[in-house]
Amino acid sequence: MPQNGVLSVEDLRLYFRTSKGPVQAVDGVTLALQRGRTIVVVGESGCGKSSLARAILRLLPRNVDTYAGQVWLNGVDVMSLPEERFRREVRWVRLAMVPQAAMNSLNPVVRVGDQVAEPLLVHGRAASPAEALRSAQEIFRQVGVPIDFLNRYPFELSGGMRQRVAIAMALITVPDVVVLDEPTSALDVLTQANIMNVLKAIKRDMGASFILITHDIATSSELADDAAVMYAGQVVEVSRAEQFYREPLHPYSRALMASVPTLRGEKTLGFISGRPPSLLDPPKGCRFADRCPARFSRCSEEPPLLKVGDDRLVKCWLYA
Repeated sequence: MPQNGVLSVEDLRLYFRTSKGPVQAVDGVTLALQRGRTIVVVGESGCGKSSLARAILRLLPRNVDTYAGQVWLNGVDVMSLPEERFRREVRWVRLAMVPQAAMNSLNPVVRVGDQVAEPLLVHGRAASPAEALRSAQEIFRQVGVPIDFLNRYPFELSGGMRQRVAIAMALITVPDVVVLDEPTSALDVLTQANIMNVLKAIKRDMGASFILITHDIATSSELADDAAVMYAGQVVEVSRAEQFYREPLHPYSRALMASVPTLRGEKTLGFISGRPPSLLDPPKGCRFADRCPARFSRCSEEPPLLKVGDDRLVKCWLYA
């Protein structure tokens, strides 16, 4: 565990069983999150970001082929806990998640106040439904949802308000870590900015620790303290946010940053030629090699995560 560390993921693997063979969605991921900080996980669609979130929370589908590694939460390896104990003591108590598409995560026939209060009752954090609803009122205030919305149904709320309700549901038990899976996807630009402001206020006022999963590099910079880049199921770079956004190391990270427009000055947007490899049969060696302009002979061997400077890691032979 890192100093002041709240969560540490070590060599985490999640493969899905299919008729064509196992899909290596998460393949040997190692990450660390410090208390009160936000680590942003960025990468193209299909690189394994959402699968990483589900692996951390053990929200696994039926077709799991391989699930291995370690997830340390406050010094405890929660991967080794029996499923019932993990459900009772960890998931939604110490580890919570805001999933993609808030409308799909809310029950359409239950009032949103009851849905937000439910985790307190399920996990014994409230003595009565009335007490749970009072706590829901307080968390609604913190995320900017009017109190009278407690009695509304999800279809009566706008997309931005539904997203705030989903955030409230994740925060109601005051968890150690909240995983945010594309929390601003499918929202307009103004609503995205409002949601990011809510998250920044929660981080400041509650000292929350976030894992923010997104493909929107520009929006993620609003909340990021640290950044991790995923490609083809693997983490290829980990840096402090200010270092990553200013000077990314991995060729894939540099290509991602080159594709982001800027508000000031003229910039020719870059692009990444080719397409990501299949996770059914990923290539040997560096998985980005076929698309990399800096490829050389050693790229046929898989690189380790190499340390660069005091606290940067990069999976690239250029830094060996």
